[in-house]
Amino acid sequence: MASLDRIKVLVLGDSGVGKSSLVHLLCQNQVLGNPSWTVGCSVDVRVHDYKEGTPEEKTFYIELWDVGGSVGSASSVKSTRAVFYSSVNGIILVHDLTNKKSSQNLYRWSLEALNKDSSPTGVIVTNGDYDREKFAENPVPLLMIGTKFDQIPENKRNDVLTRTAFLSEDFNAEEINLDCTNPRYLAAGSSNAVKLSRFFDKVIEKRYFTKEPNQMTGFTDRKRFNFKNLHYD
Repeated sequence: MASLDRIKVLVLGDSGVGKSSLVHLLCQNQVLGNPSWTVGCSVDVRVHDYKEGTPEEKTFYIELWDVGGSVGSASSVKSTRAVFYSSVNGIILVHDLTNKKSSQNLYRWSLEALNKDSSPTGVIVTNGDYDREKFAENPVPLLMIGTKFDQIPENKRNDVLTRTAFLSEDFNAEEINLDCTNPRYLAAGSSNAVKLSRFFDKVIEKRYFTKEPNQMTGFTDRKRFNFKNLHYD
């Protein structure tokens, strides 16, 4: 299997949202018993069958790069993280469903990874507007995953899922919500498993089977979009 083609997928999000637990679940199909803080970057590999069950089926390595650190880190730390951002084929944006700030920060993580964060320590949302043109030259397929689904109070679940739906729409990305301590959320044949497979297929398709692998698919054609309806406060 050493000769398998590979793709590189970044796993980004605030510290403590459960990125390491998610990557372990995706790659080992097991719950990570004793998660620890990621220093620098940790890489694990998942084997994926592209277009499984069709004549075009082919097996690939999916390298999942779990990048540690806080979105509010100093510029020197961000510069260090930048070494992990080269030759990226896809990005999984991870947020904690019980932490609204971690959801907001996905926009900043996206900018940083795509090397477009011109104001590393400042806000990127001004008066509710955000310039999507910053992403135009950096096309990367996106998937958004919300963790700690089991910890959302029942009486707040509908409001939380409404907010995350707005978020995924802004990124034009499919959305998966799960509990990293329960493998059943990614059970074969489940809607989450189908979305995950579809995302990896999209990344592989753009990397290996399209004439223009760098064409943007993670965002729509709108130049600007409005965040005022997200209600993060």
